[in-house]
Amino acid sequence: DVDKETLEAKIRIQGEIVRKLKAEKADKAKVTEEVNKLVELKKRLGDDTSKKFVLKTPKGTRDFAPGQMAIREGVFEKIISCFKRHGAETIDTPVFELKETLTGKYGEDSKLIYDLADQGGELLSLRYDLTVPFARYLAMNKLTNIKRYHIAKVYRRDNPAMNRGRFREFYQCDFDIAGQYDLMLPDAECIKIVVEILSSLDIGDFVIKVNHRKLLDGMFAACGVPDDKFRAICSSVDKLDKTVWDVVRTEMIQEKGLNPEAADKIGHFVQLRGGIDLVNELLKDKSLATQKNALDGLEELKLLLTYSEAYGVTDKVCFDMSLARGLDYYTGVIYEAILTSHTHQTTVEGEESVGVGSVAGGGRYDGLVGMFDSKGKKVPCVGVSIGIERLFSIMEAKAQASDQKIRTTETEVYVVSAQKGMVEERLKLCNSLWDADIKSEQSYKKNTRMLNEFQYCEQNGIPLVAIIGHSEIEAGVVKLKITGSREERDVPRADIIKEIRKTLASLKIDKAATNDN
Repeated sequence: DVDKETLEAKIRIQGEIVRKLKAEKADKAKVTEEVNKLVELKKRLGDDTSKKFVLKTPKGTRDFAPGQMAIREGVFEKIISCFKRHGAETIDTPVFELKETLTGKYGEDSKLIYDLADQGGELLSLRYDLTVPFARYLAMNKLTNIKRYHIAKVYRRDNPAMNRGRFREFYQCDFDIAGQYDLMLPDAECIKIVVEILSSLDIGDFVIKVNHRKLLDGMFAACGVPDDKFRAICSSVDKLDKTVWDVVRTEMIQEKGLNPEAADKIGHFVQLRGGIDLVNELLKDKSLATQKNALDGLEELKLLLTYSEAYGVTDKVCFDMSLARGLDYYTGVIYEAILTSHTHQTTVEGEESVGVGSVAGGGRYDGLVGMFDSKGKKVPCVGVSIGIERLFSIMEAKAQASDQKIRTTETEVYVVSAQKGMVEERLKLCNSLWDADIKSEQSYKKNTRMLNEFQYCEQNGIPLVAIIGHSEIEAGVVKLKITGSREERDVPRADIIKEIRKTLASLKIDKAATNDN
């Protein structure tokens, strides 16, 4: 009988054999044979360790404690209020789609789609993003215009980097404008929305890089890239935010089969970044002058930057020729928001501290809805996706760095009885407060010690305590105590609701004034 250590070593070796065969794209039958051997070894190990089941969340996922949820809800509130301020309505779609709906929409990233096991019915996959389901929703319902936001979980079979806010299950937060409108007006508003959201979250300096898919295609053509290699080369350029040009150049030549001269010409362009001056300079570039796509893209970018100036966000926008965004469905303007500096590095125990990178991205995708329409009817769309998980990582780190206690409840009043045998009076007072929509709670013990109740209020940031005892009932009052100052006063029972609201409003004003100072 093989001991556990030997079995684990065999599994490691067999795992390496399987990985090597897959990397070499070996014969399918051979791969299957070796995978089956690995499964058998794991089963044997499973029999030995079945009693030692480890409770954990699946790789690339995590639970959220009340403190973390309080931060997340605060972020969602700010984002949703921004979307609503711009007149958006919301929708929801199923968490899984027909596999065919998602196939062929994500370029090289298609391998990251989670396929569900065949249950003998429809072939299904978990949604990879919210954009493709949105396009399917528009085509299915024959909608030609809508301004919508959608906040929901999506799934990617990626290698998780949880210290960078990258997971296999995560929220996406999308805003899209569908409809036939004048050039760049919806696109500029999407950029304005990103600026508003990132500014409201106070997470440090950021820049929104912009580029245009037509300009990229025109530039590739001018550099001598064959038409059938555009998407593949675009996918390589998309890696420039994560790696250096030399690595990308090698990939283009060795893996994508591009000739070195064309790669070097691309290298010149992708180093360019600036504003309207750079657009004007490129409009005079001789190699781009013959490319209609490039000229159209530059004219649209010029208009976008003009509108950005009208919105007062030019200082946050940078035209960057290296921005490519690898998704196949983009057809026009593309953009990505990058944090340029934030002091709160996100870390997970045992892992290196790394910057967060891109926190929002999007662009125009005029052809996606047409892919789902039987007659190929197009609905122009432009949108932005806020990288909410990465923002949460920063906000959580920021909260940990400051010693400020995060409130996980919104309780405004805690009801306390001064003597034993007062539980029914306490229930009546709680009932009155709940009926008046005042957030209140009480102890679930019949008889309690007041000192413990006061400490509970201090620890949980509950601003007011309502105390009721025999003397208060006889006098027809409730004793109202302010937790922070410990100031107490008797309030007539008939006026308690009005007085609580007035006191809460006063405490909010005092808190706001303190924060401003």
